Amino acid sequence: MPEFAANLSMMFTEVPFLDRFAAAADCGFSAVEYLFPYDHPAELVAERLQTAGLSQALFNMPPGDWNAGERGMAALPGREADFVKSLDTAISYARTIGTPRLHMMAGLAPATDAKAIATYRDNLKRAIDRTGEAGIGLVIEPINGRDMPGYFLNDFAQALDFIAKMDAAHLKLQFDVYHRQILHGDVIMGLRDCAPLIGHIQIASVPDRHEPLTGELDDQRIFAEIDAISYKGYVGCEYRPAHGTREGLSWMKRLENSPRMPDHARQG
Repeated sequence: MPEFAANLSMMFTEVPFLDRFAAAADCGFSAVEYLFPYDHPAELVAERLQTAGLSQALFNMPPGDWNAGERGMAALPGREADFVKSLDTAISYARTIGTPRLHMMAGLAPATDAKAIATYRDNLKRAIDRTGEAGIGLVIEPINGRDMPGYFLNDFAQALDFIAKMDAAHLKLQFDVYHRQILHGDVIMGLRDCAPLIGHIQIASVPDRHEPLTGELDDQRIFAEIDAISYKGYVGCEYRPAHGTREGLSWMKRLENSPRMPDHARQG
């Protein structure tokens, strides 16, 4: 069975952000991820991570003005200077906190607009160069238009094309099962086809983005496939608990005890 990372932006929101590290560890998680750490000093986030005995899976580069609706700047012509500043900030935080990878958000722009494509390509190259120098991995993620209308990177083929053309060993795909199902379906074949380029995986049920095992997908089969493709990273639990974080964690025990999981996919 995959090793799971709690997403502290969506889970354990019953307590303040800095207290969620201890809460995740108390519930048995060995790693965490989250959208952004930038509201807190990097040293304090690192301290909470270390005190809880957790590993960091990843977090996102600064997205611009999130509260004003911005969802990244990489594909926004005219925002190159802001993007470079966000890249500097992300790498500084990554070094202090000790994350192995960063997710670069694309922003809201037409996916077929020539200027947006050129801007995204140029900024992706900047991010590749800087993260490579810092020894930090970089991932890009297709996001569905239902949850994030107008997001530039909204197609897995498009993302894979950028990765192939950049030809950088530390640039990988963030494969979010929830987004994949909404965008294209065919999750199992998607995992198989993308396996060599996957740098991080995230999970949530479809269609409501709640706990695994509660939606339309056969999540047990998906987890078995993640093992079958020899993915060795964390699976980020980027879901919104339906009725409280701790109350919803019974899915993990159900998964572990399920007779449908093959022996090689069980913990222990």
